[in-house]
Amino acid sequence: MAVKLGVPSKGRLMEKTFEWFGSRGVRLMRAGSDREYSGHVAGVEGVELVLLSAGEIPRELQAGRIHLGVTGSDLVREKIVDWQQRAEVLAPLGFGFADLVIAVPALWVDVDCLDDLDAVASDFRARHGHRLRIATKYHRLVREFLRDNGVADYQLVDSQGATEGTVKNLTAEAIADITSTGETLRANHLKILSDGLVHRSEATLFLSRTASLTEAERSALAQLSARIGV
Repeated sequence: MAVKLGVPSKGRLMEKTFEWFGSRGVRLMRAGSDREYSGHVAGVEGVELVLLSAGEIPRELQAGRIHLGVTGSDLVREKIVDWQQRAEVLAPLGFGFADLVIAVPALWVDVDCLDDLDAVASDFRARHGHRLRIATKYHRLVREFLRDNGVADYQLVDSQGATEGTVKNLTAEAIADITSTGETLRANHLKILSDGLVHRSEATLFLSRTASLTEAERSALAQLSARIGV
């Protein structure tokens, strides 16, 4: 058996992860074509590369089917209940930055912060007979954030794509979504609340707390950790 390292299977996250490990003397290589989801690890013995979607990696860490995984910190916090009991941060990797934010229509000139949103939400329910809708795919993170900030009179509606368009399409009054530059929000006439930062995400190397390790795998993990400096 080997220590299983889960890495995003495509795109910039995969490329930057390969570069991060490579700069530390551990070479990650895809096996064969771009359609294959396994690979090789050179520079340390006893480590196996597993290529997965970034969204699958939290699930595999939680289940203990991989020992290590690289994915966004937002995904681990969203997808794993009590995530700190099941995964440990080994290293922020310095790329893949994105902010999960609360945004409202730019036309809401009197709504600049969460207190304003709370007031609008209460008024909205009184006027319309249903709660103000916030579109997001980050239900756990957003619900906890709004609870901690005293916003209660709302409902979350699921959005798995084009969340910024839900306000224009009248399926939500506000959104909570990931942004890197804010350009897409502005293009859709949305503004970020001044205190609406839910989570600042970054590509991160996680260790599963639930995966079992043989003595040989413990030795391989120790060697890898020493090589990459975590």
